[in-house]
Amino acid sequence: MTYEEITTSTPYKALTVRLKKHAGRNNTWRLTIRHQWGGHMQKYRIIDFYFLDKKGIEAKVETIEYDPYRSAFISLICYKDWERRYVLANKDTKVWDKVITDEKTPLVSWNRLLISNVPVWLQVYNVELIVWQWASSVRSAGSAATVVSQDWEYTQLKMPSGEIRLVNKKCYVTLGQVSNLDHNQVVIWKAWRARWMWKRPEVRWKAMNPVDHPHGGWEGRSPIWMKAPKTPWGKVALWKKTRNKKKTTNRWILKTRNWKLMK
Repeated sequence: MTYEEITTSTPYKALTVRLKKHAGRNNTWRLTIRHQWGGHMQKYRIIDFYFLDKKGIEAKVETIEYDPYRSAFISLICYKDWERRYVLANKDTKVWDKVITDEKTPLVSWNRLLISNVPVWLQVYNVELIVWQWASSVRSAGSAATVVSQDWEYTQLKMPSGEIRLVNKKCYVTLGQVSNLDHNQVVIWKAWRARWMWKRPEVRWKAMNPVDHPHGGWEGRSPIWMKAPKTPWGKVALWKKTRNKKKTTNRWILKTRNWKLMK
């Protein structure tokens, strides 16, 4: 598939590495993750999600590239000290755009700054959830979070899932929206392309035997005859909260994405 935004098909060799694939198997080669397969040979691009060691140093965008390991596009940027790094591309990214990371920067897409300096209702991505760690959230294609309000010590951030979360004001975010907005429009077209993407075929649960799945053994397309769908291990699959009530990060969540299940 061809993309109009891509400017080069050759990655920067110094920032690529070969990862060993395990096809969903552990150290004894026993299958622990289903529906995985070897896939096409690829090189992993080393992406910078930290940024803070380059605070205050301006950079320019050199290329916009496809990354086989993620849904979003990536960009190769060159800092004024001539160091090059890969970063997630913004939807408005163009070659020779300027990028800077600092506590307070101009409110332009691509710039990275403290979330406390972002006005309300602006979109952000590459969100830090732990102070001085790295950008761990809102990184997939087309995603963006919205700043809802600025409180005394925390910022209320509406995540792409609809969850409203408290984020420390010392955390950094990038302004804008992640690139490749049309990722959800991609059609696989043939089964072997899914094999290139490390996916093995799946079997419908109702087509299995009762020994293999709770839904199995009902002769074809008959109903499952249960109050709710179940997982292969007999647990309720839908309409049930699975998050641990004792999880320490629950206190930072003001509203869950399934707010009707909060009771």
